[in-house]
Amino acid sequence: MATLWIALGGATVFLLVAAIKTKPERLCKGIEISIHGVSNNFFVDKNDILKTIASLEKTNPVGKAMGAFNLKHLEDQLDRDVWIKSAQLFFDNNDILQVIVQEREPVARVFAASGETFYIDDELAMLPLSEKFSARLPVFTNFPSGKKILSGADSSLLMDIKTISLAIQKDSFCMAMIEQVDITAQRTFEMIPKIGNQLIVFGDATDTETKLVKLKLFYKEIMVKAGWDHYSIINVQYKNQVVAKRKGAEDVAADSLRTLQLMQIIAERSQRAAGDSLKIMQQGNDRNEADSTMIQQSIQRDESDETAVSTGNAMLQNNQAELNSVKPVTQSVLPTVKKDTKPAVKPVQKMAVAKKVVKEPKAVMEKKNDYDPVP
Repeated sequence: MATLWIALGGATVFLLVAAIKTKPERLCKGIEISIHGVSNNFFVDKNDILKTIASLEKTNPVGKAMGAFNLKHLEDQLDRDVWIKSAQLFFDNNDILQVIVQEREPVARVFAASGETFYIDDELAMLPLSEKFSARLPVFTNFPSGKKILSGADSSLLMDIKTISLAIQKDSFCMAMIEQVDITAQRTFEMIPKIGNQLIVFGDATDTETKLVKLKLFYKEIMVKAGWDHYSIINVQYKNQVVAKRKGAEDVAADSLRTLQLMQIIAERSQRAAGDSLKIMQQGNDRNEADSTMIQQSIQRDESDETAVSTGNAMLQNNQAELNSVKPVTQSVLPTVKKDTKPAVKPVQKMAVAKKVVKEPKAVMEKKNDYDPVP
């Protein structure tokens, strides 16, 4: 019995040794590449990896002896690609070269103050733009440095960018609402919405998700009722509160100045079109009067702050002076058009029939009687 077990053990060892000796002599039958990336949108593709492997092996990998592959060298060379986070290569039991690539996932797009632009991933690696795919990510502007080697402060700022960007991407409302995030000189953040003219003061990256929740509630509960242009600043950096500033007198005065410019343009156009018809010119004057009423109404919406109101009144006076300086539209005298008139046809008058005039004597003489005696 013992002899049988010894024979089986020897056979097993012999087969293993034979397999080890013959495997290098076996040929590669194919290559299978698996890329784990961002929602099947890849910054590197299989053709790029195949070209890299073929270039390193200096021949077609398929049909090459498996023992001639330096798998560790291939992994190191693939890892040098900026978009490849890691690469693993091995032969399976079917003599197929398996290539498993983990792609880097960008989390934000950054624009430096010097003009450079790049992506960052979850490891804060700075990634170049790709011609194959453009990621839809939150945009951060005015980053202080465009160099690959960053200072400690800039690296910390990149970490804040990553934190805010990931929080924005978790909420579909925030992704749809926020146009871009500006970095201030104090290394804090201000957001620009896609709708409205507000400035969202966000502060630093502390309590990012809580701040976004407050911002979302403010838009859904307040902005939809007050109007998209009712507030000029929304500040969410303070704990448990949202501070909003209504559009002030200086904002309204700026709007009034723009309206004044539009009025001048309308007046110039009306003057050029004065020769067309008096009716069109009159309609243009009516529109100008309507614009003037609109300016007065906008001024009435100023907030009650005395400083803001005084500033708004000063700007309004300047605007009124400019308005008075605008020359009125000169109405050109249109020539009188003579219409072809036909002579009026007089009705036929009937001839008046003269009535027979009966003349009456002024004095009635007595008739003579032949038989009366002569006195």
